[in-house]
Amino acid sequence: MINRYSRKVMTDIWSDQKKYEIWYEIERYACEAQADLGVIPKEIIDTLDQNKHIIFDTKRINEIEKETKHDVIAFLTFISETIGEDARFIHQGMTSSDILDTCFSIQLFKSAELLIEDLKTLLKKIKNLAFKHKFTKCIGRSHGIHAEPTTFGLKMAQAYTEMNRNLTRLKTASEEIRVGAISGAVGNYSSIDPKVEEYVCKKLGLKVEEISTQIIPRDRHAAFFSTLSVIASSIERLAVEIRHLQRTEIMEVSEFFSKGQKGSSAMPHKKILFILKI
Repeated sequence: MINRYSRKVMTDIWSDQKKYEIWYEIERYACEAQADLGVIPKEIIDTLDQNKHIIFDTKRINEIEKETKHDVIAFLTFISETIGEDARFIHQGMTSSDILDTCFSIQLFKSAELLIEDLKTLLKKIKNLAFKHKFTKCIGRSHGIHAEPTTFGLKMAQAYTEMNRNLTRLKTASEEIRVGAISGAVGNYSSIDPKVEEYVCKKLGLKVEEISTQIIPRDRHAAFFSTLSVIASSIERLAVEIRHLQRTEIMEVSEFFSKGQKGSSAMPHKKILFILKI
């Protein structure tokens, strides 16, 4: 993603540092559960707690991965180098997907939380425009051809109802992806107690995956990204409408143009004229 179009609050969720922090948190909670079950010494928890604010050296982890050809093993090797001998108790009974998929769910859910708040903000603005321009007359068009008169407020009301449906869809999709799995190799709990999964998921604010094959079923991801695609198509529909209405030969509306903003490196006249204050 181009930095200019990225928000730090979103990119931070998907940074390597945040990913490793989540991995470590999953491992730490798993160790707490394992210690309560008597599988590993309880003393290991003190070591993990003392290192819970560890700064992960992504360069070093990448160097290890070049040799191991395995991301989770590279991560665990780095942990071993950092906290010492107690690291041998980490990851017992677990498989890589327990970490990877559970982390991915957390990242998707946190991202969805941001997008849900964004949609709420967008809905408020569109609703205000709908009421403000309830009686602002404009020409209606069918296939781009002049049709019956309508109002700009009605166009905004149409966008509002569509986005409101999208908000419901995203809330549903975010709940569907809010699951974790700590079920061990092939997902049958032969190497780890299901109580570990319950404990870790509760600590992370996740639901337990009903049935896993050591990975979280991908239909959950498909539903989530399909929802994002629907929302993107709705945004595109509104954006194309605005782009169409601000064409030179139409010039019914305009998008915001800030002081000092430039429209083109080759055509300085491309400053959008402000016709309808929306």
